[in-house]
Amino acid sequence: MPTAHNRDVALYYEADGDGPTVVFINDVGYGAWLWGWHYDAVAGPYETVVWDLRGTGRSDAPAGPYDVATLAADLEAVLADHGVGTVHLVGAGLGGMVALEYAHRYNRARSLTLYCTAGSGDAVDRDALDALALDAPSSLDRAFSPAFREHDPDLMDRIADWRAEEDATGAARDAQTAAMTGFDAPPLYEITQPAEVYYGLDDPVVSPEAAESLAADLPRGTGEAVEGRHCCFVEHAPAVTDRLLALLDEQTE
Repeated sequence: MPTAHNRDVALYYEADGDGPTVVFINDVGYGAWLWGWHYDAVAGPYETVVWDLRGTGRSDAPAGPYDVATLAADLEAVLADHGVGTVHLVGAGLGGMVALEYAHRYNRARSLTLYCTAGSGDAVDRDALDALALDAPSSLDRAFSPAFREHDPDLMDRIADWRAEEDATGAARDAQTAAMTGFDAPPLYEITQPAEVYYGLDDPVVSPEAAESLAADLPRGTGEAVEGRHCCFVEHAPAVTDRLLALLDEQTE
């Protein structure tokens, strides 16, 4: 499988499908499993790229500190290695921040889909974010609503297994956390790509108010709220995927 390099840091990624390129960007600590609910549907009409942030999965885990600008440079290294000209970015949490930074610094982004994302690290609840860590007690409680967890306990077990295989832990996750909480968005009025901000009404990490503010401050931003917690885009995966495909279809006509 392909590996890109940003200086001496190796970055693992996978690509699948044909058509315009859609890039998924992970949240703090989470591996590529996070996009399993959306990947297959998008990889039919589009090419999908999923990559492991530094510190996660099969990418290198250099010592911190990390910041969002460095993670955006990592993404540029991946896309340059892959040889793609333009992309549509889909990011969750920290990944949404990376998408914002990337869209401001580089010229490839054509649209942004941002899940549970704030425009500033000051809006992130650090205690709730720490509670999502793999080794935190009941780490899925802040990610998924009680109704979702109770509806499919077998899925919760599978997610726990995927996390054990792929998630960032220890110092690497701490470095990603610091990148998220230390983020200060570039001038949002300069990010003129179509952008959709999708957020959970019961997200303990990024408040609905912070996500609403981000959507309002982006020149072509729209917001959509649903019931759910920090991984509401997984809880409502069919509707989220349909909406993502509609945005992509609109931008690639």
